[in-house]
Amino acid sequence: MISRFFRPKAPRPAERSSSIPEGRRVYAVGDIHGCADLLDDLIAQIDADDAARGAAETTVIFLGDIVDRGPASAAVVDRLITYAAARPDVRFLQGNHEEIFLGALDGEPKALRLFCRIGGRETVLSYGMDAAEYERLDYEELVQRLAQLVPEAHRTFLAGFEDLITIGDYAFVHAGVRPGTPLEDQRGSDLRWIRDPFLDHRSPLDKMIVHGHTVIEEVQTMAHRIGIDTGAYATGRLTALGIEGDRTWTLQTAPRPGSSENSLES
Repeated sequence: MISRFFRPKAPRPAERSSSIPEGRRVYAVGDIHGCADLLDDLIAQIDADDAARGAAETTVIFLGDIVDRGPASAAVVDRLITYAAARPDVRFLQGNHEEIFLGALDGEPKALRLFCRIGGRETVLSYGMDAAEYERLDYEELVQRLAQLVPEAHRTFLAGFEDLITIGDYAFVHAGVRPGTPLEDQRGSDLRWIRDPFLDHRSPLDKMIVHGHTVIEEVQTMAHRIGIDTGAYATGRLTALGIEGDRTWTLQTAPRPGSSENSLES
């Protein structure tokens, strides 16, 4: 059953009215996970939608987990570097997968083990290593090869990602926040990794939280959060949330024919 791979839908409490300042427009993009084709499709949709809606101060925020699992992480990083150079306000949040990738590049043993378990193999292959070589390498050798394969510009780009962005009544993070802790006191580990304490919370918070990290079948709006990770690497559905004033809307890529939902993980 496909439904067992997604977090169950929670009861939907009454929504509050949240907004961003007049003249601003925001697009928040969910977890890309190495899907360069879907990224290109969604960027084209965002650019067209932004132009059609008229002049505004537009910010595009990528919510993190741009690498791992999908087949083209290196191409995704290249594309986003180029996209950020072409638009005046593109911002990036660090996800748990960027944290792990950077740790693996630095040779941290725990990060290396986790990197290889949760989609890092596909990332390494996207940088030009063949599968047979990957299977032969031990961790020390893998670190040496990553140093040769991953451009310094990519490391610098990923290391510059933010933890949290606030615009108007909204706060944008990768995973969520710890309820009861002020935004300015949130730990980076929670912003990138938290799950149940945030997802099971039912009351409004200081800001409406827009997040990815936890895969859901469709965009989920609750009293305190909007989740937009629709499992792009497995479903073919990469989602962006648009915000202007007190209005929101979604843009989404179409599922790939024959796409599999049998291995969804966050």
